[in-house]
Amino acid sequence: MNKDIISGKWTQLKGKVQAKWGDITDDDMKVAEGNAEYLAGRLQERYGWAKDRAETEVRDFQKALHKEYPDYH
Repeated sequence: MNKDIISGKWTQLKGKVQAKWGDITDDDMKVAEGNAEYLAGRLQERYGWAKDRAETEVRDFQKALHKEYPDYH
């Protein structure tokens, strides 16, 4: 997973991340700083998901971001 995918507009996206996954804390967000792998790990921990599920959740979130922000890389 490319950690740069969600790092470009991290400040604007924090609210979207927390709206989608309410168990992700502000501290989690500060440490993640756009790192998709870290975010997936936190989702695993917070929700008890398998690694594959957490990575799929983040990938799907990234795809949705690309639709909302077409110029976003």
